[in-house]
Amino acid sequence: GIKQSTWEEVKYYGPNATPEQNVFGVCHIYASWNDTFVHVTDTSGRETIVKVTGGMKVKADRDESSPYAAMLAAQDVVVRCKECGINALHIKLRATGGVKTKAPGPGAQVALRSLARAGMKIGRIEDVTPTPTDS
Repeated sequence: GIKQSTWEEVKYYGPNATPEQNVFGVCHIYASWNDTFVHVTDTSGRETIVKVTGGMKVKADRDESSPYAAMLAAQDVVVRCKECGINALHIKLRATGGVKTKAPGPGAQVALRSLARAGMKIGRIEDVTPTPTDS
């Protein structure tokens, strides 16, 4: 038999940075009372790297916004971020806003905590809840 050399080509998606450099993404956490979105983009906000919602992690509709679902979503996000070479995140936290509540939902704190616990470095944290100018 002819011996074939089979070597797997390793795909690497991330930037050309040394492991000790911080490569930042922006994590948009949208926590309403019905769902929690954990959405990571590049720093411009133009390219989505990964988006996981609470509803993608649990089956019951009432659990979509729960802290547990937010935790699972955040953990999934971290796994994908590490694949893409992102090891630090700026946080943009958002509640429903507008004419509705300006308090973030139950998943917000847990999502942020899970990101940090899973080994992401956290940069700046900003609240981007839309606020009407006339109230």
